[in-house]
Amino acid sequence: MATPRSIPNTLTIAGSDPGGGAGIQADLKTFSALGSYGTSVITALTAQNTRGVTGVHPVPADFIATQLDTLLDDIAIDAVKVGMVASHPVAEAIREGLAGRRPRWVVLDPVMVAKSGDILVDDAGIAAVRDCLVPMADLITPNLPEAAVLLDRPVPKDRDGMQAMAPALRELSAGAVLLKGGQLRGKACPDLLITADAMTWLEGPRIDTGNLHGTGCTLSSAITARLALGDALPEAVAAAKAWLSRALEQSHRLDVGRGHGPVHHFHAWW
Repeated sequence: MATPRSIPNTLTIAGSDPGGGAGIQADLKTFSALGSYGTSVITALTAQNTRGVTGVHPVPADFIATQLDTLLDDIAIDAVKVGMVASHPVAEAIREGLAGRRPRWVVLDPVMVAKSGDILVDDAGIAAVRDCLVPMADLITPNLPEAAVLLDRPVPKDRDGMQAMAPALRELSAGAVLLKGGQLRGKACPDLLITADAMTWLEGPRIDTGNLHGTGCTLSSAITARLALGDALPEAVAAAKAWLSRALEQSHRLDVGRGHGPVHHFHAWW
């Protein structure tokens, strides 16, 4: 574990985004911006930009296992973030790879639904995430469509619907749940943190920007970094949410692509 005199090591297990706004690239930027040393295991190569994805080349599960084993043989990881997992063999490889040398914190961002509403993984992929990875995570961070897919329920339309979904989400996970309410209409972006002891609403303004590419990846990796730095879970989530709001506010300073641009990960530094 990290001490106050050391820089913690964080790990992202996710796909690559050549545009740099999401996936591995966004996670590593976030880790660095928040003061941890970032490492990575790549699960897929993608061809994408700010306007969409044109191709995905999955990395074989056995090579994902080799990446993870080789990394953990050498580097002590304080916290890990797991992103999109599209198959049962990959989920099993990640679970088995982390089981023997599990970091103190495991954060799972169950990426299954695109912003367009399209389902990104098939039924087997959904089952793999739900059955293999959700139970081992200390925190899962689904948005409303992803939570609906996990529970095979309609997408909540309001705060009451989010709160009604909370007990079933907690039953899936041994850890906590951050249910993200960004898809709700209105001037606010309320998130609901669900732990064994309480349900806490985390309020935040809706930032008027089209630069939303990679916000889910960035939030989950920011929480991971804050946990690695020693924050308790509620404080880590609140700090990450506030940091992401500032990254969204400053995203206009970047000129990246002609679609949905990235957030400004280094807004505090540049």
